[in-house]
Amino acid sequence: MTDASLNGQTQQGEAEFRDFFALLKPRVMSLVVFTALVGLLAAPVGVHPMIAFASILFIAVGAGASGALNMWWDADIDRIMRRTKGRPIPAGKVDGQDALHIGLGLSGLSVVMLALAANLLAAFLLAFTIFFYAVIYSMWLKRSTPQNIVIGGAAGAFPPVIGWVVATGTMSFEPWLMFALIFIWTPPHFWALALFMRSDYDDAGVPMLTVTHGRRTTRNNILGYTVLLAILAVGTAFTAIGGPIYLAVAVVLNALFLKGAVEIWRRDEAMSEADNFAVEKRFFRLSLLYLFLHFGAILAEATLAPFGLGGW
Repeated sequence: MTDASLNGQTQQGEAEFRDFFALLKPRVMSLVVFTALVGLLAAPVGVHPMIAFASILFIAVGAGASGALNMWWDADIDRIMRRTKGRPIPAGKVDGQDALHIGLGLSGLSVVMLALAANLLAAFLLAFTIFFYAVIYSMWLKRSTPQNIVIGGAAGAFPPVIGWVVATGTMSFEPWLMFALIFIWTPPHFWALALFMRSDYDDAGVPMLTVTHGRRTTRNNILGYTVLLAILAVGTAFTAIGGPIYLAVAVVLNALFLKGAVEIWRRDEAMSEADNFAVEKRFFRLSLLYLFLHFGAILAEATLAPFGLGGW
């Protein structure tokens, strides 16, 4: 029996560069890069452009390493789920052991180079983020508790804190507001996805809230987290990283997000799945725009502040 057969793969020829790049979860990496950059630029300390570029690059490499390790570990369930069966390992394009070696190698490289480019605290936070995503979330939480995405969301929330620490070398209150924004946004974002992709999680045996507690409980939780998120998001406007631009963006976006959450909450389980899924998909797409525009507004406030146009 070949190695590929042992890994549940089919031989499809030599892997291409794009297959290895897909291991790094480039879409997730782009969000990590953006939020880390916002954290760095929102900090009250200027950073040399070369240090900033190198730091963001190595944070991106660390995010890619996390993605590769996650794909290595989750290859068995990725083969079952429609949303993930086309990923490089289940599709037979990349060997699982190669993904593991790439993930470990990039993890070490990114942490060491960030320590050299920025500071040890930033490197430690990056190492912890990789560990949290690959071990605590992927290997433990994801398959053991319906709170998987609630606690595991911390992994995606650390990048703006790392960016801030790259600039300042210290912790402070403001980056943890950005952390909280991502952390509380993550559950409703993924639960909306789980509502219209529930069969995937059922088939793979992943204990998402939709699987363990049902759709009604999931809808209730989406609304509860969205209310909490709206309070946090609008309140952030009145802190050092906020301002009138951010406030305007936050008010509009959170009004739309709350409206979407209420629509999901009011859904009748007796309605057709097509009608329900349309609302849930719309909310999920809005959630992607939601985070990008909030952090874009924080970036706008930081960029315009030196000209007296941002901040209060």
